[in-house]
Amino acid sequence: MNKQKLLAGPYLVWAAGFIILPLIMVLYYGLTGDGGQLTLEHLAAIADPIHAKALWESLLIAVGSTAICLVIAYPLAYILSRANIRQSGTVIMLFILPMWINFLLRILALQMILANTGILNAILQFFGLPRLHLMYSHGAILIGMVYEYLPFMLLPIYNILCKIDRDVIDAARDLGADGATVFRRIILPLSLPGVMSGVIMVFIPGISEFVIADILGGSKILLIGNVIEQEFSLANDWGLGSGLSLVLMLFIFVSMPLMNKYDKTGEGQILW
Repeated sequence: MNKQKLLAGPYLVWAAGFIILPLIMVLYYGLTGDGGQLTLEHLAAIADPIHAKALWESLLIAVGSTAICLVIAYPLAYILSRANIRQSGTVIMLFILPMWINFLLRILALQMILANTGILNAILQFFGLPRLHLMYSHGAILIGMVYEYLPFMLLPIYNILCKIDRDVIDAARDLGADGATVFRRIILPLSLPGVMSGVIMVFIPGISEFVIADILGGSKILLIGNVIEQEFSLANDWGLGSGLSLVLMLFIFVSMPLMNKYDKTGEGQILW
């Protein structure tokens, strides 16, 4: 036991220095005023029309990207879970492979595709189709977030679908259940841990996203993540930035018990 504690020492130091300490600093700056007195002013700033609008925009885009990822990922994960292991492994690798490339480079490459003079419009022009003006719009941000976070939805659903015992499905079919009934009564309920895990892993980073909005949305669309980033880097107002960050943390605190409710055994977690 002592050896195990010793091996955990580096992680404890890392967690204390780069997780716990920054959180304490955010709590301190977010809940104290200029004179060091306790205040809720920075938290109440979320009610400001600019901040409230940015939060609402973030919620809409996060919900939209999560829904699109789920619609795409669930059928694909279901097909892959029943395909040949080699074939499904190849497809999963194609989804994981871009994640080995720097995040910023991937978004910049997507910018080159979606630009008015980019690859997508060049292909449309070649076939005589009208050009699309996607850049600096909600659509561009949605495309970027779906592209970026789709693997985080696909992998946990695929993982949980692969763990469903085929004998249970065969038994249901032997008892006369058709395909729709098997899916509704067996596959869907058993896959909920993976679905909830994927939803949370896409929604939580999506609601605080600011890099994709900066590059693909330009200055036309301001999300709450952009507001927080500007408060820290441009306005140098750590108190307001920390207060708005604490508001976003509420979504994390709400999502954790929700995830534990549907995934008590951790079966929906990603296996890399």
